[in-house]
Amino acid sequence: MEHIGWRPSVNEREFIETALQSDLRVDGRHSFDFRKLRISFGREDGSSEVQLGETHVLGYVTAQLVQPYRDRPNEGTLAIFTEFSPMADPAFEPGRPGESAIELGRVIDRGLRESRAVDMESLCVVAGKHVWSVRVDLHILDNGGNLIDAANIAALAALSTFRRPECTVGGDDGQQVIVHDPEVRDPLPLTIHHMPIAVTFAYFGEGNIVVVDPTYKEEAVMGGRMTATINSNGDICSIQKAGGEGVMSSVVMQCLRIASVKATDITSKMKKAIQQLRVRPAAMRKHNQSSSGAVGESEEALEIGSPKSLKDAIKPKHKRKNKRYNDSLQLLFKFTGAAYMVIYSVFSVVTDASDYRQTLYKLYNYILGMVKFSVNSQLSL
Repeated sequence: MEHIGWRPSVNEREFIETALQSDLRVDGRHSFDFRKLRISFGREDGSSEVQLGETHVLGYVTAQLVQPYRDRPNEGTLAIFTEFSPMADPAFEPGRPGESAIELGRVIDRGLRESRAVDMESLCVVAGKHVWSVRVDLHILDNGGNLIDAANIAALAALSTFRRPECTVGGDDGQQVIVHDPEVRDPLPLTIHHMPIAVTFAYFGEGNIVVVDPTYKEEAVMGGRMTATINSNGDICSIQKAGGEGVMSSVVMQCLRIASVKATDITSKMKKAIQQLRVRPAAMRKHNQSSSGAVGESEEALEIGSPKSLKDAIKPKHKRKNKRYNDSLQLLFKFTGAAYMVIYSVFSVVTDASDYRQTLYKLYNYILGMVKFSVNSQLSL
């Protein structure tokens, strides 16, 4: 997706193109290297957050019961919606979606829906009357280039963790749908057959220079772009060539081979992140059950259960205790020093004798020793 916010100068364009001819890129990568990929999930099911370099995309999935289409009465629906915020790029304007937002939604929708990645028939509740309509909202938080690949990963990650409410059919006529609360019956995950991964290539010059995962600077200089959506099995789900320079068929085949390798790597990373997400709640429930059986919980146990920050969560116990000790000791040092300065000023006004200064210094050391003893006694409880 061409970046329309940043306009390179003649020198910048020449520098980027000259570097690419030497198999070098402005961010230090080689031609077929992806940027660092980070996949995280929210507290609610069906929410994901993807960071691909400087590109930041948030995905969220919702579902509701609707009437199906007449030509497909036994299938649910899947829709992709994109939101381009001016916070992500000054070139994005609020209001109605522009051409970039529409193109992004169509490319991702073509790769997901037309490849039958999600089982639509499993979304049917009552044929011809009630089906689940799944909606994927993609919010662009920061545009650092290659929005298609980042948004595609965010949509897949959100769909993989989404769970719809379970519903049953009853009533006198057998057509009444009862949607059960998640607390009554566990929600059901979506049936996903495969994961179509979008891999975007940018062409430079006369199409003989190809790079993968272009940044926003490279998008402003590129002569053309091609996005190949491939799953880990090597099946081609969709291909889009968005205008620009013509590309030889041999170059396209080379890009497809590279995209197949990249799709396998990204799929393994995504499955690993999803597996960690599923293991984490089970570990938390096990910890809560073991801690609930105790009559009383210590302060250390409470700190493990609800750390104040991620840094505190990965910090060892003795480090946390030392931190509390240092914070308390530093505060008492400041209080003792301030009290000493006040007493010293009063005695300096009354008399100039040096004996009083020595007496105050001894008094200060005595108070400091008592403070240390008091702090150690409180922290040992």
